[in-house]
Amino acid sequence: MHSVGIDIGGTKIAGALVDDLGTILREDRQPTPAGSPDSIVDTVVAMVERLSVGEPVAAVGVAAAGFIDAAQSTVYYAPNINWRNEPFRDKLEARIPLPIIVENDANAAGWAEFRYGAGRLVSDMVMLTIGTGVGGAIVAGDRLFRGGFGAGAELGHMRVVPGGLPCGCGAHGCIEQYGSGRALLRIANELADLGGPHGGALAERRSEAGVLTGADVSALIIAGDPGAIGALRQLGTSLGEACASLGAILDPQLFVFGGGVAQAGDLLLDPIREAYAAHLPARGYHPEPDFRIAELVNDAGVVGAADLARLHADLLPTRVR
Repeated sequence: MHSVGIDIGGTKIAGALVDDLGTILREDRQPTPAGSPDSIVDTVVAMVERLSVGEPVAAVGVAAAGFIDAAQSTVYYAPNINWRNEPFRDKLEARIPLPIIVENDANAAGWAEFRYGAGRLVSDMVMLTIGTGVGGAIVAGDRLFRGGFGAGAELGHMRVVPGGLPCGCGAHGCIEQYGSGRALLRIANELADLGGPHGGALAERRSEAGVLTGADVSALIIAGDPGAIGALRQLGTSLGEACASLGAILDPQLFVFGGGVAQAGDLLLDPIREAYAAHLPARGYHPEPDFRIAELVNDAGVVGAADLARLHADLLPTRVR
């Protein structure tokens, strides 16, 4: 039986019809009417209707960036959308005659990797998504960890530097300020300010365009520029140190890294592995995890949301058809 997965971002809403093997059968994309919760409901309902035409659909899963309650129903808070204690599932269920869940987008992506991607052969996995910020997902004992109130696994806001850089969450020293795409750009600009052999190309690119962009840094990494690669290594070192703390608590078999920065592959994973090894307590006395790049890339959110919805529907005593 198929299910529909919806991934609501700050600028676009992606949707897909997904089969029980995680294969996308049909897709849709629409701009996000971020300022209007009711308009988002309208957009999602219309998308589900289009994706479901002529197909047997068991359930609908919606992934969104923000804090979702433990019942997978209410969005406590979404930073990029005008949602505050939004009863999103209730609004959708009033118009869609199918079981529905609402899930955090990083959780949905992590679940997709666990079920169909890089984590499909393990039972315990941690995923970090390295984009503008840092998202996270934890799978423990084949189960997605949500926490007592549903807002667990906000790994980007684990504090790694006491009294460190201020974070948008209100705290200081969160890993998001040292291991995100935004952090990579900040480090690259700092190296450009220094110039010399490790910042010259970065400074030259910034001077030409007037500003240094993430695309500029990525291009220089691909070209083998030592400054850009050095910035990436600093980022990887911070992530590896954070993973060592997570490893001491969760003991995962695997760490998976997604998001745009993760496309650097081993250039990112190598410093992560090195820093992890240097900071893991009692190293050498038990097996150590593997480190891999996510496989599903941009499809992870819709595939994970669809699969979680299907599993939810399978657990219901009765299902609306």
